[in-house]
Amino acid sequence: MIRTTIRLPAELRHRSTRRARERGLSFGQLVRESLSAELDRAPAGRDSDPLFADRTVYKGRAPNDVAAEHDAYLYGDQE
Repeated sequence: MIRTTIRLPAELRHRSTRRARERGLSFGQLVRESLSAELDRAPAGRDSDPLFADRTVYKGRAPNDVAAEHDAYLYGDQE
């Protein structure tokens, strides 16, 4: 493991220390579990965005409004 220093507001530190104690964990273990859970929930990053995930090369004429309507072409109708 790599030692990392973080700065926390006093109230957050107090609440997290109390939660760790309630769960029978060290503060470090609570932080590791919390970060892991957050990262597992978060989108995968650039590959989850159609702009970066699309590996297709478009052949042919592009629509005339592609610059103005690029979000619609990438993400579809979001309404």
